[in-house]
Amino acid sequence: MALLTEKVKFLKNVPLFNGLTNPQIERMTRRIVERDYKAGEVIVQQGTGGEGFFIIVDGKAEAIHERNDGKKNVVNIFKTTDFFGELALLSEGMRTATVVAVDDTQCLVLTRWEFRACLKEDPEIAVVILEELANRFRKLLSTL
Repeated sequence: MALLTEKVKFLKNVPLFNGLTNPQIERMTRRIVERDYKAGEVIVQQGTGGEGFFIIVDGKAEAIHERNDGKKNVVNIFKTTDFFGELALLSEGMRTATVVAVDDTQCLVLTRWEFRACLKEDPEIAVVILEELANRFRKLLSTL
């Protein structure tokens, strides 16, 4: 997925970017990098600092949360166009789960500093993304 146009087309299908215009998506796309992970490879580790946001392009990954008593639970499964690590775009903090590639998995990754650079160029991007994050948070709270 090396071409800018392919990435833009793909990102239009990512729910977090639903409200962005084509120029805004293109701006973000220029700052995104591709990363490949082999089946079984850890993508992010619970308890470590989070610096990036990941979008699954191809493959499958599981989020595993380890409780204080050592018990591990799969808390989410990610597939194409799913994303994780969005909180790392907004603030520093520790990862709340380990994400492991179940199959060979390709991701697009946006770091916090690249995201902030986009926001300096076009602050409206923040409004759109924060609205989508708020909607996701409301949806999550309604399931509790």
